[in-house]
Amino acid sequence: QVQLVESGGGLVQAGDSLRLSCAVSGRTFTTYTMGWFRQAPGKGREFVASISWGGGTTFYADSVKGRFTISRDNAKRTVYLQMNFLKPEDTAVYYCAVDPRSAGTMSSYAYWGQGTQVTVSS
Repeated sequence: QVQLVESGGGLVQAGDSLRLSCAVSGRTFTTYTMGWFRQAPGKGREFVASISWGGGTTFYADSVKGRFTISRDNAKRTVYLQMNFLKPEDTAVYYCAVDPRSAGTMSSYAYWGQGTQVTVSS
């Protein structure tokens, strides 16, 4: 089994920053892509960012480009999401996930964390 535990969420004001972390434990994979997703109240889960095993390839949703940065430390089996210039519309539960095949589609993310709440007040 694979366990993912997110941390770092909280209540901040617009313009503030937060850094989310996601620690992976349990079964190991040779290489895997990791991603961050979010789900706002009353909305579906949406892609935020992803990072390849080596960290050389990253993708971001248009809504967070230039404000969020994804990174990873494979020795610690941890992925991070640095969120700057937060906006009220960033309010959501943030989830990290593992794509063991690095297929690049939401359906290929086979393992998910429980989520961490991020609330941005105006």
